[in-house]
Amino acid sequence: MLIDEIREYLPHRYPFLLVDRVTEIHLNDRIVAYKNISINEPFFNGHFPDYPVMPGVLIVEAMAQAAGILGFKSLDKKPADGSMYMLVGNDKIRFKRQVVPGDQLKLEAEIDGKPKRGIWRFNCKATVDGELAASGSILCADRPRP
Repeated sequence: MLIDEIREYLPHRYPFLLVDRVTEIHLNDRIVAYKNISINEPFFNGHFPDYPVMPGVLIVEAMAQAAGILGFKSLDKKPADGSMYMLVGNDKIRFKRQVVPGDQLKLEAEIDGKPKRGIWRFNCKATVDGELAASGSILCADRPRP
């Protein structure tokens, strides 16, 4: 999936759209996506000016966005259909490596079990050049768009 199709499945827009490309998707199973990290990212102005590091919460958000694409595609829904895929929780998130400008963040999400009451659990990880940057479980809920 290229950016135009990604924008059909995620309601996020600049500067909060954190998935640049999807290279692999297996419905009801797993996804592989990428975020290219550039010094031009707006959060680097304050985090940190002399040592730019991608905030951990944005790495979690990037993993959640990849998981959201997998969920939307698996349900054959889009935000235009009146559906929202919301991050509702995370478990055992761990950060192992800093993500800095010039890195390509590989985002992987795998569905963990069957959804319950519209809530899905995804096992996620983010890597840079094969080195683990972050991992954990993310919960997303399919909800009607207000």
